[in-house]
Amino acid sequence: MVNQLSWKVGGQQGEGIDSTGEIFAKALNRMGYYLYSYRHFSSRIKGGHTNNKIRVSTNEIRTVTNDLDLLVAFDQETIDINAHELNDNGLILADAKFKPSKSEDIVASLVSIPFTEIATELGTSLMKNMVAIGASSAVLGLDISIYKEVIEETFLKKGQPIVDKNMGAIRAGYEFLTKEASEQANKLHIKEADGKKRMFMIGNDAIALGALAAGSRFMPAYPITPASEIMEYLIEKLPEFGGTVIQTEDEIAAVTMAIGANYAGVRAFTASAGPGLSLMMESIGLSGMTETPLVVIDTQRGGPSTGLPTKQEQSDLMQMIYGTHGEIPKIVLAPSTAEEAFYDTIQAFNLAEEYQCPVILLSDLQLSLSKQTVEKFDHSKININRGKLKMDESLPALENKDYFKRYELTKDGISPRVFPGTKNGIHHVTGVEHDETGKPSEAAENRKHQMEKRLRKLNNVTQRFDKPIHFSLHDEEADVLLIGFNSTRGAIEEAIAELREDGIKTNHAHIRLLHPFPTKVLQPIIDRSKRVVVVENNGTGQHANVIKMNVGALEKIESILKYDGNPFLPNDLYTKVKELFLVGNLQRF
Repeated sequence: MVNQLSWKVGGQQGEGIDSTGEIFAKALNRMGYYLYSYRHFSSRIKGGHTNNKIRVSTNEIRTVTNDLDLLVAFDQETIDINAHELNDNGLILADAKFKPSKSEDIVASLVSIPFTEIATELGTSLMKNMVAIGASSAVLGLDISIYKEVIEETFLKKGQPIVDKNMGAIRAGYEFLTKEASEQANKLHIKEADGKKRMFMIGNDAIALGALAAGSRFMPAYPITPASEIMEYLIEKLPEFGGTVIQTEDEIAAVTMAIGANYAGVRAFTASAGPGLSLMMESIGLSGMTETPLVVIDTQRGGPSTGLPTKQEQSDLMQMIYGTHGEIPKIVLAPSTAEEAFYDTIQAFNLAEEYQCPVILLSDLQLSLSKQTVEKFDHSKININRGKLKMDESLPALENKDYFKRYELTKDGISPRVFPGTKNGIHHVTGVEHDETGKPSEAAENRKHQMEKRLRKLNNVTQRFDKPIHFSLHDEEADVLLIGFNSTRGAIEEAIAELREDGIKTNHAHIRLLHPFPTKVLQPIIDRSKRVVVVENNGTGQHANVIKMNVGALEKIESILKYDGNPFLPNDLYTKVKELFLVGNLQRF
């Protein structure tokens, strides 16, 4: 029996690949297995190859693996494209009309199963995916009764006969493989899970839940991959809490509506991807100048322009830190797991109101769309902080034609804030430079004071975090320090385990607060390391350059870059780091 395995289903988009993976994974999640999935899909609604790779384990995992144990193929293309991932004991379950890959390097066995024929005999060829789930369960040694609850949840609204037919299709697939391929069915039996109940969600779901928990009640947004699921989730859930989602005409409208709502006192946010963030930059500057709280979610994808809408990349980093014209205070957060995405989203709303500035939560396609096991959220950790918000009773009466000092010069750079209509809180708001009451002013001395006030807001942001950097100390003096951000965490952690087995002393720092940069935290970590390798999904080493600007150590820092649209995998990263350690050259995928 095995502790973990990787299962992949592939076919043409629109023929139920997603639902196959969803039903399979949901059932295993409810048994207590840890899961992590990654979908490969095209930027079209129907047609084109798609696959869903799901890693199943009895232990916690944060990424998919290089190899593959079981491949379910609904077309020949799935075999031709994915069979090279299969390990020596790997198995292909393919519809009867398809053949093994022509590559001589493929040693996996192919079991021919008439998915379509069996499903058609049971009522409809659409149930071929259920037949495949049944056959997969026979290989893994799973009791097919685990699917009953999930099938009922999925199909009961269509009537009990549909539920029965789908369960019948699962049973037929299970029985066919057990009867026709009993030898292969014993290869990949997985050990029993612990039975504990855990959540199973994509990062975007965790972000949406975080926004709800933070008290956000308004989301204006324009649909875009890979951010749309945040909007779709909240379209359903926000009305239950007295909130709403508005689909705007474009991203400019979305961000300006969010700014307006925040100014009015409602916690609001928007979410988009690289192209949408490009359109938002001027308005993000408006948030900084007017000191209006704003939370923006950026789910990175392949660029530039339309680029690779459905593929992994981490190339928005510089844009998120430096994209706006002029200089404003800005905070950029980067969660690395779905669990962190939940808590960091709450933190983003608090920081936006505490520091009265734009806060960008930076995700990437792998984190946003990979479905993963998540421990139950601890609601005792949820805290709402609205910063220097002044109410009627705390405001002194205004005399004559005085105005409230909304942009008062303060030691910490954060001025008192009021909601519009607050008694004794009248003030101006404008995107041009202004004095303490908000009235436009181009006076040189005023400009200097207001600029310095805004910029010193961020002086203590790093201290607000218990862990601005995840640091895994394995060796006091490391041969190599691996640094990453967002979804590369899992691949780095597993690569380090292999490197240490080879005798290479390796530590890991994962940056959670990207701006303002936690220099004082990272500096001693880099100082105790002989070499530093920054792992990131882009072509120019953006994260490495940010580290060099803030920490120095130019002679130590090297990069491993990948920008082909695919995420880092543990074994690939292990190989590249080892090559880099032995040879010492910049590595690109």
